[in-house]
Amino acid sequence: MKKIVVLTGAGMSAESGIRTFRDSNGLWEEFDVMEVASIEGWYKNPGLMLRFYNERRKQILACEPNMGHLLLARLETNFEVHIITQNIDNLHERAGSTNVLHLHGELIKARSSVDPLLIYTIGNKEIQLGEKCEKGSQLRPFIVWFGEEVPAMEAAIQTVESADILCIIGTSLNVYPAAGLLHYAPYGSPVWLIDPNPPSGLSKSIHVIAKGAGEGVEEFIERVRTEKMRRNDGDGETDICMEFGKINP
Repeated sequence: MKKIVVLTGAGMSAESGIRTFRDSNGLWEEFDVMEVASIEGWYKNPGLMLRFYNERRKQILACEPNMGHLLLARLETNFEVHIITQNIDNLHERAGSTNVLHLHGELIKARSSVDPLLIYTIGNKEIQLGEKCEKGSQLRPFIVWFGEEVPAMEAAIQTVESADILCIIGTSLNVYPAAGLLHYAPYGSPVWLIDPNPPSGLSKSIHVIAKGAGEGVEEFIERVRTEKMRRNDGDGETDICMEFGKINP
């Protein structure tokens, strides 16, 4: 079974109504990123950070997976699909995807501020100032902020290194270390980029679909299916893409 590795960024969830930082009318126009998305901001004003992420949690849980999320989940019927996401929402899981690696943490979880291994699923609950973990330290959002290491990075690299197909959706490819994952794709494995505004200067070997997540994933599936049909050498192998139907919202 072919292994498709999908790297998703903020544009993946934008169609679900989740505001991004970089877009017009995005969160960076309201907040200084260093105040709400850095470890320095946490040390300076944890109360502000908690209020910010409590509001983000409410917003995310009020949104629903979009067509792109649903199509990626459906891909598991015929492919081994691994999703590596920079997003802190749980829309991939709610759509039905079962192999999801969160690079930057998960908003529905909290963690100890002294022990990163103490992680708690909190769902829609708010984290309050003064609310402590079992070791007596303030609970904080389970988010990887600027100025912190990305613990899941090694696992993400290993996943990309074994990809038969790499598909990148809704990311600027400007935020490192996540953007560097592209360079770990095996030589000769097709790389696809789905984004309505693809960045300039991309390698000509990258297949670009200049569409949003929903339409883009649908076209990606169709083009992968067509390519497999074209390359079928008549050895009797089942065309796994032929059985993939459309999903109604």
